[in-house]
Amino acid sequence: MSTPEQDAARPTEAQIQALVHGFYGRAREDALLGPVFEAEVAHWGEHLRVICDFWSRTLCGTERYTGSPYPVHVRLPVEPAHFARWLELFQVAAREFLPGPAAEQAMAKAELMARSFQAGMFFTPRKDG
Repeated sequence: MSTPEQDAARPTEAQIQALVHGFYGRAREDALLGPVFEAEVAHWGEHLRVICDFWSRTLCGTERYTGSPYPVHVRLPVEPAHFARWLELFQVAAREFLPGPAAEQAMAKAELMARSFQAGMFFTPRKDG
């Protein structure tokens, strides 16, 4: 059984769809992110469906998305600046399309994911061990 706090942090599927579509609408037009998406995403309808499923699993615990997003992203031509911009645009969209507690949860998950991806993609061991 969920608590009232958990329920408040759980967005509806319509809100998740609005978040995903709103974010990607801006990201596709962004000077830094747009070219990456343009080069990598051939079928936007399918991509948006998969991303909605991912955020539904992440924020609501549904089982529509399986797998891991990391292997898809590790091959992309991105740098840390791409992650910073992605987070910036995602935070704007989360605040716009999700209620407060759900927006905070989504932003925390996005920040953790960005840090994890960057740790795997850009890790350089120290020379002193």
